[in-house]
Amino acid sequence: MVRERTTQTATARPLLKPAAFHILLALADGDNYGYAVMQAVRHGSGGRVPLSTGSFYRHLGKLIDGGLVAESTVRRAGDDPRRGAYYRLTAFGHRALTEERQRLSSLVAAIDELTPVPQKRHA
Repeated sequence: MVRERTTQTATARPLLKPAAFHILLALADGDNYGYAVMQAVRHGSGGRVPLSTGSFYRHLGKLIDGGLVAESTVRRAGDDPRRGAYYRLTAFGHRALTEERQRLSSLVAAIDELTPVPQKRHA
């Protein structure tokens, strides 16, 4: 049975890079400061998304410029005042994370539907 595949129209938003996706995932748990977000990315990705401080803040800056993340004005009670800025997902960031999750789920489902082609054996 041959299944017809439909082509989705491209969205205005480019695909998220793994580091950006994991930063959004980390912030989906709640507002946090930069170092804690970096640690959450390392932990959540099992170390597969390496982030140096410089690359983390470069990705974070792009997410802020894109309107997906914003600085949070709310700080946790009893937090050390020397901690840097807190960051939060915007409504747009939540939508982007949901869309990327759906895109990746669809991709995995499409891969799961593939039927392996038998390999020809050479004599």
